[in-house]
Amino acid sequence: MFAILETGSKQYKVEEGDVLEVELLDKDKISTADTLNFDSVLLIKDEDLHIGQPFVTDARIQAKIVEELKGEKVIVFKKKSKKQYRRTRGHRQKLHLIRIEKIEINPAAPVEPVEPAKPAEGVEDVSEKPGPTAKETKKKAPAAKEKPVKTQTKEEKEAPAAKEKKETKTKTKTGTAKKKPVEKEKEKE
Repeated sequence: MFAILETGSKQYKVEEGDVLEVELLDKDKISTADTLNFDSVLLIKDEDLHIGQPFVTDARIQAKIVEELKGEKVIVFKKKSKKQYRRTRGHRQKLHLIRIEKIEINPAAPVEPVEPAKPAEGVEDVSEKPGPTAKETKKKAPAAKEKPVKTQTKEEKEAPAAKEKKETKTKTKTGTAKKKPVEKEKEKE
């Protein structure tokens, strides 16, 4: 029998009697007898395979703390080239050495089959009706929209000549600007 346990954002494959190093655990989880229970069990393999989503329900791993220790020293060296900047730091991670004592799983109560809900009185049961045919489901093309008719304002009626002739500036190679009259085509009706 083995299990996969998650602690300290890491996953460990454990069996009963295994001794392993894990990151320092919260003092809230540790009891007075230096025992703790892990509820974050991802998988248990005994006669059957129990896979959690994300954790296996009613599963528990009981462990005992053997000692508190520090990991190997890690050297952190920072350097910036050509700037005479060098910094050396060391780090030792605090760890707990634990022994797995027991892996337990309580099988869930047998699940009774659920009967489908009966519709209320006066409501039709649509599950028994056949679905619509392919011809019925085709969508009709939307009707063409009519374009709104634009009406002229008083200013537009009084100054039609001003609209038709506009002058535009164009640059020549020498950089001087020339004015060219531009006539706008009459709108098609």
